[in-house]
Amino acid sequence: MNVLLWVVYPYLAIAVLVGGVIWRYRYDKFGWTTRSSQLYESTVLRWGSPLFHFGVLMVLVGHVGGLVIPKPWTEAVGISEHLYHLMAVFIGTVAGLCTLIGLAILIARRRLTGPVFAATTRNDKAMYVVLAGVIVLGLLATVRANVLGDGYDYRETVSPWFRSLFYLRPDPEVMAGVPVGFQVHILAAFALFAFWPFTRLVHAFSAPVGYLTRPYVVYRSRDVRPGLRPVRRGWEGPPRLPEPRSGRDHARR
Repeated sequence: MNVLLWVVYPYLAIAVLVGGVIWRYRYDKFGWTTRSSQLYESTVLRWGSPLFHFGVLMVLVGHVGGLVIPKPWTEAVGISEHLYHLMAVFIGTVAGLCTLIGLAILIARRRLTGPVFAATTRNDKAMYVVLAGVIVLGLLATVRANVLGDGYDYRETVSPWFRSLFYLRPDPEVMAGVPVGFQVHILAAFALFAFWPFTRLVHAFSAPVGYLTRPYVVYRSRDVRPGLRPVRRGWEGPPRLPEPRSGRDHARR
């Protein structure tokens, strides 16, 4: 069971993630979009979307720092375990709450706004369930272990196992002693990775790199004060009104 959960399942999820992204890019480029609903409603979206994306970005940075960067490296630069633990718990909890609150606002908006709900697919509903489950499980595991409990240093177990996946030498026995809350959170996260390419979340792999090299858009300035703009020839000049005819011309005709 350890080999199935902590070796086969992660590699299968990663393979589906990579293969799904490649397939989606090659055969569904027109579907590679966020399917934005801003045209239907923007007031609530203006609050929920930044809060959700800010929280997700902070959560991603925290996970990269905790899983990818080895523990001796942080200690070498003067960050003790106690300081790292306080930073991880405080920043991680705040980021998780921001993500969860932003997601709750977006879900409520999608359910209560008629046009937005009409544009919601079954795939979107399933994506929201899986995404919310991963966030809630992560918050519960963190609060239960580090706030209500004596604390748990996942960098001694989960982090080495995670890095060993990329070394192609995974050690499933390391995960045997991990608390159940963290185990369920990790399994749900890999399920989200496998589901990722087939949802609107695929837009996270897009970046507007072309904006850095595209030519400038030149706008012509105009003086907003009336009467100060010079009259130009051609089609840009002001329209000419017909000259009034005299009474004698009308009498002749």
